[in-house]
Amino acid sequence: MAIDRRAFLMRGTASIGLLSLQAGYSAPARAAGPVRIGVMIPGSKTDHGWMESAYGGITAAQERYKGRAVITSIENVKFGDMEQALVALATKNDLVIGGAGQTQASVLKVAKRFPKVKFSIVGPTGTPTANVAQYDVLQAQIGFVAGAVAAMLSKNGAVSYVGGMEITAIVNTGTEFGNGAKYVKPDIKYIAAYTGDFDDVAKAKEATLAAIAQGADIHYNIVNLGIRGMEQAAREKGTKLIGSYTNYCAEANPLYVAYTVSGIGFMVEYAIDQMMAGTWKPEYKQFGLAMGPRSAGIQVCNGATPEMLAKVEQIEKDLLSGKIKVLIG
Repeated sequence: MAIDRRAFLMRGTASIGLLSLQAGYSAPARAAGPVRIGVMIPGSKTDHGWMESAYGGITAAQERYKGRAVITSIENVKFGDMEQALVALATKNDLVIGGAGQTQASVLKVAKRFPKVKFSIVGPTGTPTANVAQYDVLQAQIGFVAGAVAAMLSKNGAVSYVGGMEITAIVNTGTEFGNGAKYVKPDIKYIAAYTGDFDDVAKAKEATLAAIAQGADIHYNIVNLGIRGMEQAAREKGTKLIGSYTNYCAEANPLYVAYTVSGIGFMVEYAIDQMMAGTWKPEYKQFGLAMGPRSAGIQVCNGATPEMLAKVEQIEKDLLSGKIKVLIG
């Protein structure tokens, strides 16, 4: 069940009152019954990106554990509201999942107040605490692969990357995208920009148009709703995109030449599966290529030559073996 952010926060504030803001507050004992799980998704579940992938994991788990678990989600939570939303979730659930890396600081803070509640964070690098597990998507790893594919597909010899917030994981992904491009074409031109907002359509379009003006014809991204602005720019100028999270190849969207798998929904399912199996533990776990095709990979929509596919396969093997090293975090 998905809940509107404003209604959820108003309801949560009324139910927990000021007591929940005191350090050391513990959730009240709950009667035996279905396992209760709450998931906070910072953005829109229809963003065609990270958040939509996370929501897909929720719906898959709801179907799998029907009758055994009650899974509630809340979306579109701004940074300033995250702590309040997490407190409200923690009063009513056995497991609370922060559905993206930008929830990390708030989850770690709130988890200290609810020592009997389990928390999982999807996305970031981090150290587990007594009741917090952190799952690292290893975004930079697949960013390297995307860069290599972009370079092989580029006709102009220039590729670009647009990131949202200029935080470590997003910057590292951009860096490794550029490194991957130069790995296969050392003389390729690489242009990076950060909009400061994952959902700002206008800024993402502006950044993409600026890259196109410098010759870029293949674009990669870590944004959410901002992808709509990138699509507008590519459509207007006749350039192409490598998508993230969503199977753009299956949609036959002519703007996309490839898409990367970053299994955000898979990671949400992992947290829920561990909880339901009784094997959940506070851990730092790396996902990426090592966890299989649902966790990380890339698909070229059309025009991939046998040589290109062989090159991609070898790059992925070298990343797994450590022969190619990328930034973590």
